[in-house]
Amino acid sequence: MARKATGGTIRLERPDQPEVLALIDELDAYQKPLYPPECHYGADVSVLLAPEVAFAVIRGEEGAALGCGAVWCGAEFGELKRIFVKPECRGKGAARAVLSFLEEQARARGCAVVMLETGIHQHEAIALYQRAGYDFCPPFGDYREDPHSVFMRKPL
Repeated sequence: MARKATGGTIRLERPDQPEVLALIDELDAYQKPLYPPECHYGADVSVLLAPEVAFAVIRGEEGAALGCGAVWCGAEFGELKRIFVKPECRGKGAARAVLSFLEEQARARGCAVVMLETGIHQHEAIALYQRAGYDFCPPFGDYREDPHSVFMRKPL
């Protein structure tokens, strides 16, 4: 299932493709200098390949991967992971399109609420989530209170 969006087409894909791995590496390269190692909660590719994870990629008109994101769907909630859009594609609706697509995937898989953890220095991401209806919440699941983290949730 593919969906046209501002800036490209979004569909479920495997996260272990070289071009997608490069996006994840770019995300890590951006985040790792911002936080202590123990405060990195990004899921590795083996987790993203699990059947309970929907992994989406947005591709431009020429087919290049512009961004990605995942939602893990558990019994009590869905959790957004690894949402990233290349810097040159930001501000054009690509990240919002990926977020919306992942929310639809979570809803279709029976999730009533979607939650996320992001870093306190991800100001653009936090603003995106707030515009999309996410509210701040306490840590959830296996997360603990972390001064470098922000936790958010949205009922679907």
